Amino acid sequence: MKNEQNIYDLIIIGGGISGAALFYEISHYTNVNSIALLEKYDDLSTLNSNATANSQTIHCGDIETNYTLEKALKVKQTAKMVEKYCLQYGYENKIMFKHQKMAIGIGYKECRFMLKRYEEFKTLYPYLEVYDKETLSKIEPALIFDENGNGRDEEIVGVGTNTQYSTVNFKELSKTFISNGQKNKDINSDVFFNTQVENINKKNDFYELECKNKKIYKAKMVVVNAGPHSLYLAHKLGFGLKYGQLPVAGSFYKSNKRILKGKVYMVQNPKLPFAALHGDPDVTLDDNTRFGPTALMMPKLERYHGNSTVIDFFKTLRLDMKILKIFSSLLSDKQIRDYVFRNFIFELPYFGKKAFLKDARKIVPSLSEEDIEYAVGFGGVRGQILDKTLGKLVLGEASIDTKDGLIFNMTPSPGATSCLGNAKRDVIKICEYLNKDFNIKKFEQDLQEEN
Repeated sequence: MKNEQNIYDLIIIGGGISGAALFYEISHYTNVNSIALLEKYDDLSTLNSNATANSQTIHCGDIETNYTLEKALKVKQTAKMVEKYCLQYGYENKIMFKHQKMAIGIGYKECRFMLKRYEEFKTLYPYLEVYDKETLSKIEPALIFDENGNGRDEEIVGVGTNTQYSTVNFKELSKTFISNGQKNKDINSDVFFNTQVENINKKNDFYELECKNKKIYKAKMVVVNAGPHSLYLAHKLGFGLKYGQLPVAGSFYKSNKRILKGKVYMVQNPKLPFAALHGDPDVTLDDNTRFGPTALMMPKLERYHGNSTVIDFFKTLRLDMKILKIFSSLLSDKQIRDYVFRNFIFELPYFGKKAFLKDARKIVPSLSEEDIEYAVGFGGVRGQILDKTLGKLVLGEASIDTKDGLIFNMTPSPGATSCLGNAKRDVIKICEYLNKDFNIKKFEQDLQEEN
């Protein structure tokens, strides 16, 4: 339905999973009168929310070994929202799937860590099970046997489950958020593609959005969910200047067969600021196994769009002595230096596969060069926040609320899993600012897990 008013109540910039989730919640649970979503490309979720750009995992904290119990509790709550939404609309086995999943510890130290973590987390995740080597040889044999059929010498322990929803095609989920949101005919809701916002100006009681296609849109409130470009726009308007941004690209290697029955995650090295290698059934590859991600620092905000965002990268990096000190602190650690160098090697022809194979064999001892190939066109770019005030890299999500009807959200992993929870946070702020009502009771009935 086209908006017949001159000014929208709310405009959302960005048609990824976060923008689409907010669009759905505003349309479904508030009495906001008019809303528009502006997306720079010709489809939803073409970048980081695309199924080929992420691990398609519902990160609920049960097998993510770098999560504290406190963080796991928060992530579990938002992850359950995605699950309840999909079940509400009957999307199970269409865009949401159950796969066996586990985190594995290899060697004495990691195995002790996994067993201790299990004891700490089992109350929060009562469905978790401990798998010894014998059990793993039956339920996930690729973890145990080498190419000659010989079992691992080192100790191995898995902690996981086969009873939970574990996998989502987030691109398809984004599309359902928009289609279900637009079913509410009591709200004027528009979606505009090929509409790149270049500037935002405050005009009296509303914002004026100038777009690359020369069109202008107006709104009383604006929420920017534009991935790494959220901080780019914030800086352009003078907000979030204490932050720099380091884009990290994640690549994958794929197989033409199902090597693993489910998701297998390794123990996160606490010194390394990025995800450990894992193997996943890929829903775009008929559940054939995909390994990754790598972590390559990349001087652009979008990966597969030429070099058009290189200048944007330098603008959001905001390089100065404080940023250089953060880099120096990170690279002063030998493990991090080696990690950065190794991930660079992973991207090279010929040598990359050989180097990656060495790491991937920690999961699947029998893996050969013939089993995997570099997944061309897979992977995305996550903007990692560099906090100049704290003097360090800050993992996870960040939000800049100007308190004047303008919000900028940066949502690297687990942003897709947390999309409905993050949207709820913004819906509360939006309704307060616009003096609208949020039907929290219906929201909780539909989407929140019962205690």
